[in-house]
Amino acid sequence: MTANGEKFDRRAMTAAHRTLPFDTVVRVTNLDTGKTVKVRINDRGPYGGGRIIDVSSAAAVRLEMVEDGTAQVRIEAFASDQD
Repeated sequence: MTANGEKFDRRAMTAAHRTLPFDTVVRVTNLDTGKTVKVRINDRGPYGGGRIIDVSSAAAVRLEMVEDGTAQVRIEAFASDQD
């Protein structure tokens, strides 16, 4: 279960962030590859390792960060991306 009560789905375009409100949509850009995805915040974390966001497996694949497991990213929330 995620912090907002949803069942975790690694195939969904979702992410965990410590402070952003649930259901906020953010654009995550892998600074090494330039790949960008939109994810919806539905969980809290990550809490260790100096990380600022934890993306689902599906988002990690699209960001081309599966092999390394981590990447330098930019996170942006735009009003136009919100419902």
